[in-house]
Amino acid sequence: MKTYREELFFKTGRRRELINITSDVQVALIESGIKEGLLLCNAMHITSSVFINDDEIGLHKDFERWLESLAPEKPYDRYNHNGFEDNADAHLKRTIMGREVVVAITNGKLDFGPWEQIFYGEFDGKREKRVLIKIIGE
Repeated sequence: MKTYREELFFKTGRRRELINITSDVQVALIESGIKEGLLLCNAMHITSSVFINDDEIGLHKDFERWLESLAPEKPYDRYNHNGFEDNADAHLKRTIMGREVVVAITNGKLDFGPWEQIFYGEFDGKREKRVLIKIIGE
């Protein structure tokens, strides 16, 4: 069995962003040379997420509104965590959106359903963060 590992780096310009990383993941898959197996893609920070969904701007706005209603950024003093930091909401948003995705690899391609894309969700941005891609298979 072969393995492949790569890291992607992000430094967003805003506190919260959703970034389609499907093409970056596909490039890593091609570079791996693996044709059959599994691909893990996970956020390496506790205030960011990797998830699969549709790349539709209205849906992205819905995510923002929904997440903000569940875990509003402000007022900062609503959270016990916000003693030395102001990012408790980002931790909660990451928990809701998830840490990682696992995708089957079939015939050298990501084995997606219709409309599925991989996204990096940043909830406490403006500093460099990492996403791990780990691929195993033959």
